[in-house]
Amino acid sequence: MTIDRFIEITPKIKELIIDSNVSQLKMAPPFRKDLLELTRNNYKNSKNAGVTILFHPYNNRVSFTLILRNEYDGVHSNQISLPGGSFEKNDKSIFDTALRETNEEIGIDINKVQLIRKLQNVYVPPSNYDISPFMVYTENELKFIKDTNEVKEIINVDLEQLFIDNNIVKTKGSQISNRYLNTLVPAYKLNGYFVWGATAMILSEVKDIIKSVL
Repeated sequence: MTIDRFIEITPKIKELIIDSNVSQLKMAPPFRKDLLELTRNNYKNSKNAGVTILFHPYNNRVSFTLILRNEYDGVHSNQISLPGGSFEKNDKSIFDTALRETNEEIGIDINKVQLIRKLQNVYVPPSNYDISPFMVYTENELKFIKDTNEVKEIINVDLEQLFIDNNIVKTKGSQISNRYLNTLVPAYKLNGYFVWGATAMILSEVKDIIKSVL
């Protein structure tokens, strides 16, 4: 899909009403319900975070951007995620958080980015984050500058890779805890990387929205 075609369908994307729960649960780990039950008392003290699903022209096609996080002492070490991060007190809104963190992590000019719509929040029990995802786009070619302290690699994925059934696979969610060490979880295999957990759930909603307006 070209960026012009994508921009053409953005009004429909903005207006579409879907069952976000159904879309996200398609790619939820099988143990998510258990985790939510075990951590139900933690949610009221959850931390807010914002992420972007950033659509942009790349190699004459519309792509979106993922990042491979650096290794660190934490549950999301060395995982594929969407650009974004934690709310800070100087942020005017959680959308501002998402843009600020995206700028910090991948170095893009956020003044060229336009909001399409907000998606349903995803709570992540292991890190106690309540994530607000935002679909955004730019018609400009982007220059990426990664924050080497946080980001190991910037990954630009052709949007149509989301629509290929064979790209939905199973992998092991071993980074959650030993309890789920050998549990297979649904994942997207994109550009050779396994994308699972909250990121896959968000992308599942993105996929259903875009497919519905084509």
